[in-house]
Amino acid sequence: MKYRIGKTCLITLSFCFAAGLAHANTQKSDATAKPAPSSQTAKAGNKGNSSKTIKAVDINSASKAELKTLPGIDDARAAKIIAGRPYLSKAFLVTDNIIPLGVYDQIRKQIIAMQK
Repeated sequence: MKYRIGKTCLITLSFCFAAGLAHANTQKSDATAKPAPSSQTAKAGNKGNSSKTIKAVDINSASKAELKTLPGIDDARAAKIIAGRPYLSKAFLVTDNIIPLGVYDQIRKQIIAMQK
């Protein structure tokens, strides 16, 4: 039996294959990397030797005032974050068009999305 695969199917398959390879490569590099610090805290990078730990902001339970302490988050963005709860992952802030990618890149190490 012969199977016919259209152009769209081939493009989709090639994209999935490429994404799978990219995902496999990141898993290998993650396995050899040093373990990350606790997901609850992030270290502040000051120019001195002080290594203050800052508690990460949970986007699923933080108040509007706590969200506004993050760089690039104003009243409107904080309200959009609260309205879109709950989040399974902090990356959903970008995929759901809550905040732009540039702002997410600034705050991604300072936020977490805890599940109940």
